[in-house]
Amino acid sequence: MMTPLGFIVIFAVSFILNLIPFAGPSNMLIAYTFAIRLGSTDFLSFALIGAAMALGSALAKGIYYMVTFFISDRYVKKRREKLDASKIKRWAFPLLFLAAATPIPDEPIIIALGLMKYSPTKFFGAYFLGKFGIGVMGAFLGGFSIELLGDFISPEIMFVMSIAMTIAFTIILLKVDLGELFEKYLRRKPKANQEPK
Repeated sequence: MMTPLGFIVIFAVSFILNLIPFAGPSNMLIAYTFAIRLGSTDFLSFALIGAAMALGSALAKGIYYMVTFFISDRYVKKRREKLDASKIKRWAFPLLFLAAATPIPDEPIIIALGLMKYSPTKFFGAYFLGKFGIGVMGAFLGGFSIELLGDFISPEIMFVMSIAMTIAFTIILLKVDLGELFEKYLRRKPKANQEPK
C-alpha cells in the first residue's frame, strides 16, 4: 500500500520532469518505475500512483497553458483569428486526452489551446484523464513485473532496469521525430490503397 509520502514524491517527480519542454521522460515509465520501487501489486496502489503522476503532470503543463492563455491578448490578431477559425477547438478535448496519453509531444497542442483561450477546466480535465490512464497502465505493468519476475530478479535490480528503460526511451523520443514519421505514414497510406492500373 502506498503511503502519503510516496504520493507526494511521485507528484513532485512528475511535476519537475514534466516542466522540461519536449524532453520529459515517458510518464508510463515513471509510473512503472515507482510501482516497482514501492512494490505495488494492488489496484488501489496503481490508481494512487496514476493520480499522483497525473496531478503533477497536469499542473506542470498547466503552467505552459496559463502563460499562453494570459498573453494571448497580445498575440497577433490575424494569427489568433486563424487559430479560432480552425477545427482544433471542436476536437480539443479528445486531442488533448490523446496527446496526454501517448508519447507524442503535447506542448504545441497546449500552447495552441492557451492562445485560443480554451476552457482551463476542460484543459485540466482532459490532460489529467489522459495522464491518469497512462499512469495506471504503467503502474499495472510494474506490478505485473513484480509478480512475474519477483522470484528471479530482486526489486532493486528491477528498479535500476526500469530507470535505464526510462532514460533509453527518453533518448529515443529526442532522436526520433514522431510527427515526421506520422506524416510519412499518411503520405504512403493512399498509395498503398491505390489499385494497380
